[in-house]
Amino acid sequence: MMLPLVRNALSSLRIRSIQQIRARQSHSKHSPDFHDKYGHIILAGGTAFCVVVWVFTATQVGIEWNPSPVGRATPKEWNDE
Repeated sequence: MMLPLVRNALSSLRIRSIQQIRARQSHSKHSPDFHDKYGHIILAGGTAFCVVVWVFTATQVGIEWNPSPVGRATPKEWNDE
């Protein structure tokens, strides 16, 4: 019985606090900092680095990637003794 009432109260408190934080942030002057200037460049560089390392690992290191045995494994003849 009390659970829906408590849940509604908590969700409205969370929404109000988020709205208040957004309102406070929009009123203050925001000067660009390091993350605003270089954040996307660093993120793109890190992504490119990870992709290059994975492509190199997958193609050049020689790891056996567990290929399917279909077509390579042949059954033995049945022996009726």
